[in-house]
Amino acid sequence: MTEGTHQPLDPAGFVPDPFEQFGRWFDDAKSAGIDLYDAMALATTGRHGRPSVRMVMLRGFDRRGFVFFTNYESPKARDLAENPYAALLFHWPRLGRQVRISGRASRISREESEAYFRSRPFESRIAALVSPQSQVLPSRGAIEAAFRAKLAEFAGREVPLPPFWGGFRVEPDCFEFWEAGPYRLHNRVRYIREGESWRIELLAP
Repeated sequence: MTEGTHQPLDPAGFVPDPFEQFGRWFDDAKSAGIDLYDAMALATTGRHGRPSVRMVMLRGFDRRGFVFFTNYESPKARDLAENPYAALLFHWPRLGRQVRISGRASRISREESEAYFRSRPFESRIAALVSPQSQVLPSRGAIEAAFRAKLAEFAGREVPLPPFWGGFRVEPDCFEFWEAGPYRLHNRVRYIREGESWRIELLAP
């Protein structure tokens, strides 16, 4: 982790809205030319309480929450069906920054999923259609054959949104902004939702 040279973070210098604060840091990461600046770790737990984490792509955010897409029959979706609370992590080592977000996840509307699905490259839509995500395959050749068959079937046609595929939105109740400091005296500022407003706190490294 980069030992940042940033000035100590002061909650008084943070904007009251954590979504706006996130947008500023997110834009900094994008402007810095960081590869996969919009990648985030997604942590879930099912009814048995065993945590699971994986990298997914952020596909949009606003004051309603943070959106990602997946197969609704995948392990992450099954976890969220059993326990709707999730945690996100954005990590930008070059800037010496990370942002932790936690909250409740729910499926987005079918219309929102349709709109995003239509924006994906043709081949990516076909891949979503044929992949039984995380299930055991008899061979790599089997899914590649299914992919080629669907490419031919839908050549020149609209690929329908699969009924088992769509988006989730994580509605945050907590944000933590972390910035590397000298001698591992890192800077941490946390937002906690309190009704329609947010409480801002400075945390020990």
